[in-house]
Amino acid sequence: MPLHAITATYGEDGLRERFAMEIAPFPDADRQRLERALALAADLHAADRRQREPYLNHLLRVATRIICHFQVRDPEVICAALLHDAVEDHPAALAGAGAGQQEALAVLAAQFGPRVAELVAAVTNPDYEPGRDAHEQYREHVAASLARHPWARVIKASDFADNGAGLIHTTGAKLERLAAKYAPLVPLLRELIAAPDTPLSEAVKARICGQLDQAEARFAAILAE
Repeated sequence: MPLHAITATYGEDGLRERFAMEIAPFPDADRQRLERALALAADLHAADRRQREPYLNHLLRVATRIICHFQVRDPEVICAALLHDAVEDHPAALAGAGAGQQEALAVLAAQFGPRVAELVAAVTNPDYEPGRDAHEQYREHVAASLARHPWARVIKASDFADNGAGLIHTTGAKLERLAAKYAPLVPLLRELIAAPDTPLSEAVKARICGQLDQAEARFAAILAE
């Protein structure tokens, strides 16, 4: 069943069950590490909402998509997927009042290892310069960061797939704003996913590029209205 269909029918419980099924074959130590990452993500984002659903649903879909659709079995990549918004959204909850991104990343490194923290850092938006267009700075950061970190492309591709699909649940001015934010990223992501050093099979790359094509058409239709 598609992940958004699981969400619509069974909600967070269904997504949790699907994720548990996907990680059940992992070695005990890896599975326990993933469960700890999920517990931390659930705690940090407990009060967060994404449109009409708990924010945790988004994180569960991003991580589960990486396993079942992208065919990735690397527990550190999956941990980073679960925690990919933790540092950007909740640095103080991770590292204490007044903490910034670097302190929060240090906590993740201590709990889950330096590679997990590095991957989270690669998909975490920095503080933007005042006076410059935030969307332009976002695209510059994504381009530079993903060029340096092939595995971060995998997380961003799943995140982007979820964000693109999520636009069907968005209305009003926010719909056009998000389409304008994401549309210019499609050619960049398509190029990076197709790159030889992106650690995915050719079949998975083709699947993702097809999804990007669909997203591009969806964004164009929204912006043309």
